Amino acid sequence: MADLLLYGHPDSGHACKVALALSLAGLAHRTTWVDMWAPADSRPAEFLANSPFAEVPLLLIDGRPFVQSGAILLEIAQRFQCLGGDTPEGLQRARELMVWEANRIGMCLPQLKEARRVKGEGYPAGAITWLTHRWHVDRQRFGQWLGDAAFFHGDRPGVGDCAIWGYVQWLPEAGVEPTDEMLGWIARMRALPGMKSPTEMFPNG
Repeated sequence: MADLLLYGHPDSGHACKVALALSLAGLAHRTTWVDMWAPADSRPAEFLANSPFAEVPLLLIDGRPFVQSGAILLEIAQRFQCLGGDTPEGLQRARELMVWEANRIGMCLPQLKEARRVKGEGYPAGAITWLTHRWHVDRQRFGQWLGDAAFFHGDRPGVGDCAIWGYVQWLPEAGVEPTDEMLGWIARMRALPGMKSPTEMFPNG
């Protein structure tokens, strides 16, 4: 069994994506809490040596570093033949979902969430309106991607679901409203045996 060590923080949706994938796949792993709000040079030495931009998530697989949540998710799926990674069709679906997520909801939702946290300070005029307009398009596309299936990978969740969960879990914090399709998917995701809260994924201490 591979030795898996995940560095992350409960406020990072990107780190939550990877932690969720490891949990849903039943892959034994350790986690190290990294204070993403502290100065970068105060973070653990091993983390800084392996994360080029001092960003979470960082996954060490037998000591080898993997960064960027989408790339890590694909590595997990392919290496361990899980969460859609056991078939070419599942991997194609995963790649398509993760590119969409990164370019759309994975871009606007974190910014809307952060804008509310800082009460708009530092955001240029019109930025929040623009992000909100993008979100309304993404809400519709969410339903199109999901279709009539229970999960984005069909009757079982895959790494694409993990990627999308990263920030959709925080819709209230982002100040946006879910669609009925989102509410149903969110409920099914929360009911999964491997689901954990962000603080359960990355306990501090």
